[in-house]
Amino acid sequence: MKIARPFGDNGKQAENWSVNLLHPYPGNVSVVGDCFKLLGYVGQERRVVLVIGYEHNPPKISLSPLFKAFEVVACDVCGIHLSERSEISRSELIHPIHQTLRVAAWEILGRLA
Repeated sequence: MKIARPFGDNGKQAENWSVNLLHPYPGNVSVVGDCFKLLGYVGQERRVVLVIGYEHNPPKISLSPLFKAFEVVACDVCGIHLSERSEISRSELIHPIHQTLRVAAWEILGRLA
């Protein structure tokens, strides 16, 4: 599970905030790295990665391109077979910066052939 926040609590754009999703190497702390770790897990449980994201309402920086970029990197670059994205959204949060919550999840189905 990772958090994606393009803006800090101070309202300034965060630096390197998208790296937590996209760094495409095993052994790191990105969501792609988590996918590699979960692929190596031996067990009957289903494997899922989840991203909790926050946006302004309307978004100053939309999380949609980041979610799509994660899917492309995981599938097309790293050969990880993901399910379709499951996503929920909640608006009108009371935080002045993080006004909309978006939660996205993907099941890790295995390696692509």
